Amino acid sequence: MIGVIVKPNESFEKALKRFTKSCEKNGIISDAKQHQRFEKPSEKKKRIRTSARRKLQKELAEQHKKRLY
Repeated sequence: MIGVIVKPNESFEKALKRFTKSCEKNGIISDAKQHQRFEKPSEKKKRIRTSARRKLQKELAEQHKKRLY
């Protein structure tokens, strides 16, 4: 369970901002967004394949940059 201790003389907005950042850091928000709707297994496989392809292309581009210098 994530919690934020409010410091003395701290505004509610700042405490809320710290709370949302800690939730993002732990991946709670992204997990909740994924579970908002049902994802078919074929869609899940497609999403995983495309993310792997993007990651590979990014790594290849970085290697190509290193060779140029």
